Amino acid sequence: MRLLAAAACVCLLGAGAAGCSSTQEKAAAQQAKAEHILKARAKRQKARKRHKSAHPHHQHHVGGPKTQAGLEKSAHQQEEGR
Repeated sequence: MRLLAAAACVCLLGAGAAGCSSTQEKAAAQQAKAEHILKARAKRQKARKRHKSAHPHHQHHVGGPKTQAGLEKSAHQQEEGR
């Protein structure tokens, strides 16, 4: 009877250790996936930043057509074109 109880305890301990190792494997796989996602995000952000610096937005500080100065400039340009 003691031998049977000892064998049952060994089996339970073995099953617990196996379950723990599979949990550790799952955690390691999940951590690797998370690291991959973070690296991919950083790579995309770096590429986006490079793209923006290579193609700066050209904002003209001259009054646009909706401002008074812009309307006067547009009218002046139209007169020159005639």
